[in-house]
Amino acid sequence: METTYLVVLSGFATTMALIAAIGAQNAFVLRQGIRGEHVLPVVALCTVSDLVLIAAGIAGFGALIAAHPDIVTVTTYGGAAFLIGYGLLAARRAFRPGALTPADAAPARLTAVLATCLALTFLNPHVYLDTVVLLGALANEHEDGKWLFGIGAVTASAVWFTGLGFGATRLRHLFESPRTWRFLDAGIAAMMIGLGVSLIVF
Repeated sequence: METTYLVVLSGFATTMALIAAIGAQNAFVLRQGIRGEHVLPVVALCTVSDLVLIAAGIAGFGALIAAHPDIVTVTTYGGAAFLIGYGLLAARRAFRPGALTPADAAPARLTAVLATCLALTFLNPHVYLDTVVLLGALANEHEDGKWLFGIGAVTASAVWFTGLGFGATRLRHLFESPRTWRFLDAGIAAMMIGLGVSLIVF
């Protein structure tokens, strides 16, 4: 029984260490939480996406991706284009103060928010390397306990996105001025464009 707990804990700790890094998906969840807009669907979608990717890695799809690097190459260029485009939109918001106040901004459609979330998740080649390849390989090291490792990994994903999305709603009072939103969007723009360029250059 102790071994079972250790395997689950290993999956939880490993995933938490990977997922806590600042990235495009986390920045999007943070922004949605601060806006208080479609937070639950976004958190649920991110968690389910990780569940699918982690399960795919444990089932052996990581080896398939490693054997066909062209898959990652196509995703890399598509993801780079999307990240740079999203970053430019964030930059435009940062330079348009009138569009930054949450109370005055029209809420985005749920379908558009979820489509953006899916793109930021599945067009990022790092998500395949981290979840499908790396977590899949680590899980399979536990042989019979590989799915227990996966349970820990998915639990970490759910805890992280829930905490990030709903925790960010408590920061809304800090974003009542256009200036604060300008700083946030400028930071998101710089990160997204930087990530997009790094995918092409490195």
